[in-house]
Amino acid sequence: MKLLLRMLITSALVLLISNLMTGVHVANFTTALIVAVVLGLLNIFIKPILVILTLPITFITLGLFLLVINALIIILCDNIVGGFGVDTFFTALLFSIILSVSQSLMYAIFGDTK
Repeated sequence: MKLLLRMLITSALVLLISNLMTGVHVANFTTALIVAVVLGLLNIFIKPILVILTLPITFITLGLFLLVINALIIILCDNIVGGFGVDTFFTALLFSIILSVSQSLMYAIFGDTK
C-alpha cells in the first residue's frame, strides 16, 4: 500500500511540475504514472551502477555530480517512456531537483512511506 501511495504521489508531482515548467511534457496522468514506475526502476537498477562508476568525480565535486546522474536518469526515462519529454539537459537537471525536493516534502506531509 505504501508503494502505491509513493507512486501516486510521484506521478501527481510529475504531472504538476510538467504543467508549471516549460520544457517538460507529459501527455496525461497515465503517462505520469508510467514515468513514476520507470523512474523508480531506473533508480533501483541503473543509478547505483552510475554512482559506483563515477565515484571519483562525485568525491571531487563533493557530491554535486549526483545531480548530473539524476538528470541523466530523467533523460533516460525520456527515451524509454513515450508521451514524456524533456527538452534539454538543464531542464532535466532542474526537473530532477524540483521533483526530489517536492517528493521529500510530500512524503513528510503524508508520513513515512518508506
